[in-house]
Amino acid sequence: MIEAIALDLGTTSIKAALLDSQGQLSQLITQPAPPMDHQHGRYESNVLDYVILAEEVLRQCTASLHTMHIKPVLGLSCQRSSFLVWERSSGQPVTPLISWQDDRGADCCDRLAMHTEAIQKLTGLRLTAYYFAPKLSVLLRQHLDWQTKLEQGEWLTGTLDSFLIWRWTQGKHFMTDASMAARTLLMDIHEQTWSDTLCQWFEIPRPILPTIKPSVGLDLALPELGLTLQASIGDQSAACVAGLKQNHQAALVNLGTGGFVIHPCTSSALVSTGYLQTLLYQDAQRHTQFAIEGTLNSIASALAPYPTQDCRIDDLAENEFFCLAEPSGLGAPYFCKPDPSHFPPAFTDLNPREIAALLIEAIIFRIVRILEDFQAHSSLTAVYLSGGLSELTCLQQGIARCCPVPVFHLQQKEASLLGAALLARSLEIGSLTPSLRIGESYQLDSALYRKYLRWKNWLHTIVQSPKHISNA
Repeated sequence: MIEAIALDLGTTSIKAALLDSQGQLSQLITQPAPPMDHQHGRYESNVLDYVILAEEVLRQCTASLHTMHIKPVLGLSCQRSSFLVWERSSGQPVTPLISWQDDRGADCCDRLAMHTEAIQKLTGLRLTAYYFAPKLSVLLRQHLDWQTKLEQGEWLTGTLDSFLIWRWTQGKHFMTDASMAARTLLMDIHEQTWSDTLCQWFEIPRPILPTIKPSVGLDLALPELGLTLQASIGDQSAACVAGLKQNHQAALVNLGTGGFVIHPCTSSALVSTGYLQTLLYQDAQRHTQFAIEGTLNSIASALAPYPTQDCRIDDLAENEFFCLAEPSGLGAPYFCKPDPSHFPPAFTDLNPREIAALLIEAIIFRIVRILEDFQAHSSLTAVYLSGGLSELTCLQQGIARCCPVPVFHLQQKEASLLGAALLARSLEIGSLTPSLRIGESYQLDSALYRKYLRWKNWLHTIVQSPKHISNA
């Protein structure tokens, strides 16, 4: 029996799948996301191409259901912080879809640097250009007439989910869910409303923002699609729902375009150390689940040129070179961009497989460093790996050798799709998704662990040395 359909709007791909009553996904349809135009720190794509592709994968995924007269509910999972401005009357975009990776908001972050601590207390996030508010603030300063058009309702602005929901409900609903709103730098996550203070600092009028709704229980008819939207949620939140279920003593390591290490909890004690406080989702009764999050930026693009599939666990810790695998700068808890002068000239003499091994080491070590902090804060009993990059055996085994907590690889693929579908159907979450324990277990005396300790000291020196740091 088909219970739900899920749509995942990722940075690199758009996917849809059906969920059956046993909690299993089937009929997976995947299309590459629209090409990204990126130059000089700007990352843009055509949002109407997103619409076409999203509708096509949904059509293909549900084709077999039409003869059965089944209309499953829809769960939407969306990349966080990517946004656009569009015209209300025509639905035509005014701007491209501006990616979360875009750094045009850097000037705004510099201008608001004095408020960094207060912004983190209100939002759980660091003040960086990755988020919606700094980028929109810069656009409004550059185009003085835009604010008037937005305030008068001629134009609308919102994240990708807001645009699609508005379009698919024929303009009846201009909204976003709490998990997406929480990644804008404009939401007070404690009150779970748009913050007048934050809107004032970013010079963004509060009335132009979409209504914040719970993540589930939406019950929105989408006439053009013949579906009913029941859940809408950020992609990492959906992956966490699928991977961890109700296990608050575990951490999820989701490795895709970026890397996210997420630990559900109620305390914000680690936020002051640079980790993010994430609003995972809000249920229909507006009960909210939070998590602490460490991030690795753009790791897929760092690995892409190199033969990572050829790397084996024995290729790791073969030399004394140290590196990082985040080309756009270190994510949480550091939020900085180490100067390239840290890397020895001999690094350029390594062959592609040796470079691949070093980059995999860097990812392993960053993940383990985050997990060490989580373990010190609250006793973890397990770590679960998910996402496309988690399929690299070498990466799995390296994490297991260095992590003092048992490491498992989730066998259910497409975690974001699964989480969105589960929330849409409000299925009992029950037991964990099937997982496989990684055979290579924690080894204090392994060469890789010993190198990790040396790398950790090296990283500490870098992030503590202002002369070697530029703002990420």
